[in-house]
Amino acid sequence: MSIRQLEPTVLWNHFADLNEIPRPSKKEERVIEFMLAFGRGLGLETHRDAVGNVIIKKTASPGMENRKTVVLQSHLDMVHQKNADTVFDFEQEGIRSYVDGEWVKAAGTTLGADNGIGVAAIMSLLSSDTIPHPPLEALFTIDEETGMTGAIGLDGTLLQGDIMLNLDSEEDDELTIGCAGGINTNTTCRYEQEALQEESGGWYLRVRGLKGGHSGIDIHLGKGNANKLMNRLLHESGVRVAELDGGGLRNAIPRESRAWVSIPRKGEKQTMQLLEERKAAILREYQSIEPELEISIAPAPLPERVMAEADQHTMTRSIAAMPNGVFRMSPDIPGLVETSSNLARVLVKDGEFTTLSLQRSSLESGKHEIADAVRATFELAGAAVEHSGDYPGWAPNPASAVLERMVRIYAGLYDEKPKVAACHAGLECGIIGQHYPAMDMVSFGPTIRHAHSPDEKVHIASVAKFWRYLLAILSETPVRA
Repeated sequence: MSIRQLEPTVLWNHFADLNEIPRPSKKEERVIEFMLAFGRGLGLETHRDAVGNVIIKKTASPGMENRKTVVLQSHLDMVHQKNADTVFDFEQEGIRSYVDGEWVKAAGTTLGADNGIGVAAIMSLLSSDTIPHPPLEALFTIDEETGMTGAIGLDGTLLQGDIMLNLDSEEDDELTIGCAGGINTNTTCRYEQEALQEESGGWYLRVRGLKGGHSGIDIHLGKGNANKLMNRLLHESGVRVAELDGGGLRNAIPRESRAWVSIPRKGEKQTMQLLEERKAAILREYQSIEPELEISIAPAPLPERVMAEADQHTMTRSIAAMPNGVFRMSPDIPGLVETSSNLARVLVKDGEFTTLSLQRSSLESGKHEIADAVRATFELAGAAVEHSGDYPGWAPNPASAVLERMVRIYAGLYDEKPKVAACHAGLECGIIGQHYPAMDMVSFGPTIRHAHSPDEKVHIASVAKFWRYLLAILSETPVRA
């Protein structure tokens, strides 16, 4: 079955259209033009602001002109991750989605349900002639996944809405009213390269098959971090590193890492035995949560030059010392991660050692504490450290009038109350709220699993549930005072 045949067909067809457009973060020009053409083709007031966000406005349905204006917000970009054996060009090809039982998935890549389902829902409302709705302002932001620069650079004069519905949450029975802030920590260090001084053999070490996932939503699950696991193999093992390439995007738990190394013939047996022992220990530790984890040690060409031994020792010690994973749980909200860090990228090549990581926290003080800990770790190793992409969290407002109304509507539809929660992901609400402090905001969405990984999938029935709920919310939008 094609996803275009799924219900609600209008939403799934817009999602399919959207997924035909390459839309990597920071390279959204084509999807921006797609959205501008969409709005203008409907004869709606359509704008592009200075940073590339698209705003489309639609007047109210007859009889609803006196209702409060609702801002519907989703981001246009998507995380681009693929399996190592998947041949795919994210900058040229559309996502190959398919139906698998109760879920929609993509063939070897991220699906883009984060946040494409939200975008498609808004497109469905804008294109409809029959759905009752208040005045609508659709806000499609750019670059949410790699810096939130669209939300940060948003023109604070373009919107007049009283209420904002962010359609970027991933549990269909949950309303999100708060989120973590984040900051990137990027490090760079030069190292000496030297020719091999003794007879050696070349080898490839590879860590792969990890689940990966969202570095905020999934950070508490104990999934393996390929960069950390590779470092356990390398540190004080007797190998000499020529190149190292692990991980990718800063907001994804790294799934794969590959090292090109040499091992001296003298002592080779002991080194290989140590590597095998470490491999076995790691596989035992992760057998229940990472059943597809593979660690391979295979012959390779002999590298001409390797990292100087002292520099390699400094590198592996700094990676070993870097905080990674959950740093602190919230003492106030049961089950909520308050502060975390994700070592997303490690690259060693041509005399330069670089890392990319993302620190998150519900508290500004906690965010800067963990970022400073990462900074200190790498500065002690002699690296240059830069913080970037600092964005605030979104403080929960349990007294929100919109929240109260949405809880009541949900309970009326489904005979149970929704969960009301904060999340450890980064949503744009906190940033947009700085531009529009009087705007009342809630985030919700369909059920999405394994976002930011090639295992990403969206539950088909939950999309229909989400759509029905969204229409009910709009039909009961309060009257302006």
